[in-house]
Amino acid sequence: MDTALVAGGALTAAGLVGYVAGLTSPYPGRAFSVTGVMVGITLLAIGYGGESA
Repeated sequence: MDTALVAGGALTAAGLVGYVAGLTSPYPGRAFSVTGVMVGITLLAIGYGGESA
């Protein structure tokens, strides 16, 4: 398993859960969930990109 792919999936999922939780009930630090989603998507892209040649 590719580490970036797994980390990206986990971070994206955690960020989405945090974002939905922030919509239902505001909590301190909820803006970090958006950052988690952005970093997670970036890691997913790196993981899917693979190695060239």
